[in-house]
Amino acid sequence: RLPHLCGRDPSALDGQQIARAVVESVAENTSDAVVGALVWGAIAGVPGLVGFRAVNTLDAMVGHRSPRYRKFGWASARLDDVAGWPGARLTAVLAALAGGDTRGAVRAVRSDAHRHPSPNAGPVEAAFAGALGVRLGGTLSYGGRIEHRPVLGGAGRPVEVADIGRAVRLSRRVTALALVACAGGRIAYGALRAARTGGRA
Repeated sequence: RLPHLCGRDPSALDGQQIARAVVESVAENTSDAVVGALVWGAIAGVPGLVGFRAVNTLDAMVGHRSPRYRKFGWASARLDDVAGWPGARLTAVLAALAGGDTRGAVRAVRSDAHRHPSPNAGPVEAAFAGALGVRLGGTLSYGGRIEHRPVLGGAGRPVEVADIGRAVRLSRRVTALALVACAGGRIAYGALRAARTGGRA
């Protein structure tokens, strides 16, 4: 079932590598599928939320770096990087606050996030790695293509199957905090705007 989460080839992975792939996907999808949408919903309402999801879906469909889509997909990939920037940073901050090791999460983001090829996945995965006390990244296999990515959270231990549940619980806590933060920000903005216009909508 791993390909439903990401583009990894499970036939080339052992149990520990599959667990690592799932934890990485949970971290990245927390930002891409949930927090980023909440952020843009708070900024621009329903159109912002729908627009962000459309950009993210387009990147998932054609933004991958492959010979077939290299020239066509770069624009959607760059647009997704820009749109995902605020949500990824909020996800990283909330993961550090909601995880079991705030200092570890901050340390991992500062030391490792910039080495990830994605400007948004780097901070998110590093924060999850530090918060959970595990190592993410390393050698990956995408449809027979091997990638060697930097290790995130190098001070942590290898991922275990039990860490999948921990990552999911952390994702849920981050989601709840993001919902409160974004809804609160939207309400506060509306109240401030109403106060400035004397209560007129």
